[in-house]
Amino acid sequence: MRFRRSIISILFAAVMLMLAAGSASAQIGIGISVGFGPPALPVYEQPLCPGDGYLWTPGYWGWDADANDYYWVPGTWVLAPEVGFLWTPPWWGWEGGFYHWHDGYWGPHIGFYGGINYGFGYFGDGFYGGRWDHGHFFYNREVTNINVTNIHNVYNEHVDIRNNSHVAFNGGQGGIDARPTREQEAAEHDRHVAPVAAQMQHVQAARGNPELRASANHGKPPIAATARPGEMREGAVGAKEAGGEYHAPERNTAAEHGGEPARGGNPTHPKDLPAIDKTPINTGDAKRDQKLQKQQDKMIAKQNAERDKLQAQQDKEHAQLEKQNANEQKKAQVEQKHAQQTQALQQRHTEQRQSFQSHAAPASHGGGRPK
Repeated sequence: MRFRRSIISILFAAVMLMLAAGSASAQIGIGISVGFGPPALPVYEQPLCPGDGYLWTPGYWGWDADANDYYWVPGTWVLAPEVGFLWTPPWWGWEGGFYHWHDGYWGPHIGFYGGINYGFGYFGDGFYGGRWDHGHFFYNREVTNINVTNIHNVYNEHVDIRNNSHVAFNGGQGGIDARPTREQEAAEHDRHVAPVAAQMQHVQAARGNPELRASANHGKPPIAATARPGEMREGAVGAKEAGGEYHAPERNTAAEHGGEPARGGNPTHPKDLPAIDKTPINTGDAKRDQKLQKQQDKMIAKQNAERDKLQAQQDKEHAQLEKQNANEQKKAQVEQKHAQQTQALQQRHTEQRQSFQSHAAPASHGGGRPK
């Protein structure tokens, strides 16, 4: 029996970012590494902006550990968590033989996003789709789809696009050759806010749609962009074409490796998973920090207990196989089941951390829609 095996390791890490004024916040990131690269970015039209104050967040390829497959997260219009904040898109970067995930975030400046041309103002370096001015967001009509009957804060600024590539990752063979500028490195030390709840729900809706998996749509998703987060039907647009040819790579089976995972493959047992790191939290509110730390301690303790429980169950099944003197085929089938169990647990724990990431973000100051 064949099943997908790719390289993935999920860890929970945080970086405490200090502002020049002395205030600080914690940016919590989820790291994912995959052994093969994402498809090219599809070609699609941007839906009409639904209203004043919405910012464009471009589509990208996410990773589903349960399906062992990339899936398309449609581009969408989102209200910023704070006036003056901009969206730095997530990106994939090749390093050390793997494709590593870098999460997106909100902040006062655009950071590095791999030099990838996501279109509609995100052409690999900075953002040209609009700007904040005195508490209002102004849209560049040259690169965004705006109805000027409803939205009057617009301007026209021509943009010379030097990067016409549809490649969806940085580095490695065939990847984008770009490195962060000094300004983009400085932006890493701004106060950041994690993807808002509407964005997280949008991601989950995309992940739950089998049609958006790369193995099903071959790089041409039927829903490429939406007018609002989660609205996968009304106002949604499909891809015109794939950004390049894509064929999902073949995976090794457990039987071909004597029941053991292929070198560098997905963890088969909970004991193979990386340790869960305790994240330092500093939102600038001591009481809130203390409460969040207790919540995190409780979450980590529960996740470790669930790991131990599943490991004990799998160890018991190993002992039964030895007692039964099971053949290699039976052992391989059990190992496949164990790998699926472990990866499902890993994915569930990652989603819990992402939920905590959103909850532990610094308190908003001012709201996203201009007054």
